[in-house]
Amino acid sequence: MAADTYVVTSKVKKLIKDEGGCNTSAETVAILSDAVKKLCMKGIETAKADGRKTVMARDIVIDHL
Repeated sequence: MAADTYVVTSKVKKLIKDEGGCNTSAETVAILSDAVKKLCMKGIETAKADGRKTVMARDIVIDHL
């Protein structure tokens, strides 16, 4: 499991329950947190490469949607 949680567990569980009628495992929250961290780290990398100190929406690339 991730050392830090970067998603709101209760919100994730509620979404999954409300939209799909499913329960949520702890591993699901950990995987989502890891994905959020990776997206943020890539955003930081892109912003710095562009000489900026601000991470912008364009720096966050989600290719699985």
